[in-house]
Amino acid sequence: MKTIRYLVVHCAATPPSRDIGVAEIRAMHKQRGFNDVGYHYVIRRDGRVEKGRADTVAGAHVSGFNSVSLGVCLVGGVDARGQPEQNYTPAQHAALEQLLLKLQAAYPAAQILGHRDLSPDKNGDGQISPNEWLKACPCFDVRAWWAGRSRR
Repeated sequence: MKTIRYLVVHCAATPPSRDIGVAEIRAMHKQRGFNDVGYHYVIRRDGRVEKGRADTVAGAHVSGFNSVSLGVCLVGGVDARGQPEQNYTPAQHAALEQLLLKLQAAYPAAQILGHRDLSPDKNGDGQISPNEWLKACPCFDVRAWWAGRSRR
């Protein structure tokens, strides 16, 4: 079993009107030269969780961290113009919470964060600030959401 240090939340960078799953993302990733879908899990607009890569197989979702992380992709994340937007459904948030609870039980030392949180700290201040994000993905602060979920 590989060591999992991070549970990384991503977005599919699709508008809210487009619902895709593992099969469609697999096809897009293969077209880009990947050998399979890059994520371990995909959460569709209605909250269905689809399995991508096996947890024991390194993903292809965050450069430099694939061998020590699992990738969870929320379908959505951009508006109709392709601009970053937190547009996930309540069903997706509920499914994300349940999936992360399950994964956290299996990998208790893993940090839960968003893709953007693994951007390089360009100014060396120990924090990843918005101007340092390589991508806005997943278009919300995963750590704050996770910490505040018990108050919902």
